[in-house]
Amino acid sequence: MFFLRYLFTATAVAAFFGAAHAADTAERQYVRLVELPGDSLHGKVGQSFAVDVDLSGGGLDEQTSGEQLNVLYRMAFNQLAEGWSWRPLADPAVEDYYRFKFLPLQSVAVERGEYEHEDKIGTPQHMKVNWRYDYFLAFENLYDFYARTADDDAGFSASLPSALAGHVGLRAIARLVEPVISESTTYWKATHGRPVDFTLKKRYLVGHLDEIDFVDTTSGKVLCRILPGRSSCSAP
Repeated sequence: MFFLRYLFTATAVAAFFGAAHAADTAERQYVRLVELPGDSLHGKVGQSFAVDVDLSGGGLDEQTSGEQLNVLYRMAFNQLAEGWSWRPLADPAVEDYYRFKFLPLQSVAVERGEYEHEDKIGTPQHMKVNWRYDYFLAFENLYDFYARTADDDAGFSASLPSALAGHVGLRAIARLVEPVISESTTYWKATHGRPVDFTLKKRYLVGHLDEIDFVDTTSGKVLCRILPGRSSCSAP
């Protein structure tokens, strides 16, 4: 019998910022858009939304100096490597090959049961069926915030009180742009040595980035805000 079991990363609402303070999960926002009837999806262009950046796999560098905490989220390698983001004729001296950048938002793992299969002759096996949905914010206006540079440390930074070490989160505010959402699928067939059918779906909320907020993950309070024309902010 097939069954579903959801395993959320640290960006799930209750786990990450607390239900009273967090943005709605990327999964729920994406599903609501997918379920819209007919052409009404395109009517959502321009709608503002908030998403919490998934920092469960790292990505936020924290350095404490006395009473000051310097935090940095690097963006240099967050290039969205999908066909609709690829510009093969780009001049690397003045533009990137990948038009869209991304922020990771959430991963949802789904176990979809198992089946019996004989990948190796004479050796029946139970093959598991696992899916994973990875959610991202895709946007093309990173350089509205800072100049394009070859610096590996280019990204969003903040100067905060040192007491916040280990309690800093990142939230993005954006407006939906065409095509609003996008999805890609990659599939790996189960084998004798790896008896798992694995499907990876990458799902994108496509937007124009308006601001980046550094957030206290304990209280949900916005500590400081980065708007276009800046790449850093500070809080007393």
